[in-house]
Amino acid sequence: MTHFPRAAGRTALAASAAAFLAFGLAAPAAADPAETYEGSVRAQYLGNAETGTTVRMNGSNAGTNLFELELEDGTLIDAYCIDLETGIRPSAWYKEDAWANYPGEGDFAEPGKVRWILQNSYPSVSAAALAEAAGLTGGSASRFGAPEALAATQAAIWHFSNGAELTARDPGGIEKVYTYLVENAEDLPQEPGPALSVTPETASGAAGGTVGEFTIETNASAIEVVLEAPPGVELVDLETGESVETVDDGDTVGFSVPAGADAGEASFSLEATATVATGRLFKGESDEPTQTLITAGDRDVTVSASASASWEGGGETAPPTEEPSEGPTEQPSGEPTPPESPAPSPSVEPSDTPSAPVDDSDRPSLPVTGGALAGLVAAGIAALGAGGGAIYLSRKRKAAANAADLDA
Repeated sequence: MTHFPRAAGRTALAASAAAFLAFGLAAPAAADPAETYEGSVRAQYLGNAETGTTVRMNGSNAGTNLFELELEDGTLIDAYCIDLETGIRPSAWYKEDAWANYPGEGDFAEPGKVRWILQNSYPSVSAAALAEAAGLTGGSASRFGAPEALAATQAAIWHFSNGAELTARDPGGIEKVYTYLVENAEDLPQEPGPALSVTPETASGAAGGTVGEFTIETNASAIEVVLEAPPGVELVDLETGESVETVDDGDTVGFSVPAGADAGEASFSLEATATVATGRLFKGESDEPTQTLITAGDRDVTVSASASASWEGGGETAPPTEEPSEGPTEQPSGEPTPPESPAPSPSVEPSDTPSAPVDDSDRPSLPVTGGALAGLVAAGIAALGAGGGAIYLSRKRKAAANAADLDA
């Protein structure tokens, strides 16, 4: 745990708490794919695995430690602090997460170089080997033990995670090893993969297609799938469309739901022995601020993950529409109704004798809809045109006859 003068410590903790709350309030508005990621491994902080020499960073004393985390299956793993400005909460619970989700003070600007330090420094490399690599000789090399190696490693990590500088010279070789680590650190942009992750955890859709697009990330292989789904629903590989019984790193799967299926839900779960690799980020689960940690070694662990999906029902297929019958229909009384007769064509020849009106009051009729209505309208327009032409010709003939009588 990092130690500060009491007043400075209170100020730093208050500032970090405010920053943490601000981050929490702002995160939903700035969500991106990385922020939706969650690894499957959880761990609890037990205490200090080792204690190193106190160093002076940015003019203030800071204690150095390797922290001990207990994973849920009982496996123990050591981790360094990557947040100089925030204290650690006793018995805090942590969850594996992505580098992009680092929530602490500072911007974790060069996480790739932090990973290089973890792979090339204590405890991955012994104190004696580290002293030799840094060029320590004589008494400095003999005095350089595990506490000094731990302190030099932690100070170099803080240099890249918080922009802090080691500001005190020492005769024990810490400064020289710190300088060696900072100057030789290489950027390893490839973040170590999670032990096991399924992203996203839930999805929804509709019957008649594939529901969900779940991506598997793991350093295990051929993980058996345990499927809980209604009959006919399968978990399929989205690239091939084939049903899957095992998955590997990088696979993308979804639930194939047949058309017409009732609304429902399904889930799948995975369990495997995988590796929590050096350089995995662990961040606190609680809203209360606590140091963010990064693993300092590899550990095999039993891990599990799951995902689920729900879908809306496909519904019933509508019955086919019946074509109207051309034969006679029945009245409510049971009397058959003859089919509708075609409308009579209007006569082209005009007649001076008006035809007698036809009484249609007793003639049964059918409802007129759709194309029949359009045909009747067209026939009516044609009849009106023919009638108007007949009246015009009749009047013209009468006018000619009257003119002939006057000339006679």
